[in-house]
Amino acid sequence: MAPWFDSRLASRLGLPPDPLPSYPANYSDDSKTWRPVEISRLVSKQESDISDRRICASAAAPKTCSIERILRKTARFQKWLQAKRLTPDLVQGLPSPFLRCPSQRLLDRVVRRYAEVADAGSIFMDHFTDRDKLRLLYTLAVNAHPILLQIFPGAEGWPLPKYLGSCGRFLVSTSTSPLREFYGAAPDQAADLAYQLLGVLESLRSNDLNYFFYFTHVDAGTFGIFNNGHLFIRDASALGVIDKQEGSQAATGAEESPDIFSCLVSGCRAPLPSCDAVPERQSLVLVCRRVLPQLLQGKFPSPVQDEIDAALARCGEDASPDPEVLGAASRLKDLLRPLRTCDPRFAYRYPDCKYNEKF
Repeated sequence: MAPWFDSRLASRLGLPPDPLPSYPANYSDDSKTWRPVEISRLVSKQESDISDRRICASAAAPKTCSIERILRKTARFQKWLQAKRLTPDLVQGLPSPFLRCPSQRLLDRVVRRYAEVADAGSIFMDHFTDRDKLRLLYTLAVNAHPILLQIFPGAEGWPLPKYLGSCGRFLVSTSTSPLREFYGAAPDQAADLAYQLLGVLESLRSNDLNYFFYFTHVDAGTFGIFNNGHLFIRDASALGVIDKQEGSQAATGAEESPDIFSCLVSGCRAPLPSCDAVPERQSLVLVCRRVLPQLLQGKFPSPVQDEIDAALARCGEDASPDPEVLGAASRLKDLLRPLRTCDPRFAYRYPDCKYNEKF
């Protein structure tokens, strides 16, 4: 059965005129039982307009040009049409951090789990229509966030919200409140969220599938909290992935010249540094500099606050080697652990925490 949205979003997902990046909504499979969701733009309205103009300009087309027709005629998409398997050379030069260091194992996972086509359980794209391929290519080129939600689902333990579907340039996922809304939280809740966030970063560095995830940028909207208090990654658009098992298998030979898919949103970027240049500490430094200070500042009595501030400063020092930054983050977790409380406000771990001697 097709999904339903409440009256605020009726008439073909008619959204409010304000160019917001996301909108709250209610979603139902049966029009009787509703649940909160979030509708997000793949790119901002301004970026979308810029992208369309670039596409039309690339073909010297008039203002009424067909975006789909122009993209179908590109050399890159013609290669995609002939391809049976998604290989590193087909995504070379796309600007997303997700595709900075692609391995064949990672790209096979994309094909097997791409939710917009029927699941064929295959690494080959034989069951993809031409439009399926174009939709996947366009999404990877403008914002890989919905792809990450599909291939690393929260149901398997990944710290990402559930992907519910997409419509045009809009994505629907389960609803979270941005972390910025909790900057004024009580000390025990602030400690709990900071502790969870450090745990999420640990899981991104080390996990059973041997992928190393790292952020290229974070802000107060990167992370979100479900209504049960559980913290997740709300925006994965700045999340890069390195395959520690297979390593990068970027295409060999001369670097291809940037094409329209390389420049859709942010313009044609200079070549990125080597995958080997991404330090293990990168995400920790960003979070300890730009997110955790606002959440933890002035929340606790001395000398605990002084120790937290000192650990935060060491964790956010980019000039320090990886072991020192990771050690500071571990010390910060040790300081935060006893500051958390066990009560129903933290439903994601209550009442389990009542029977956990280590809590």
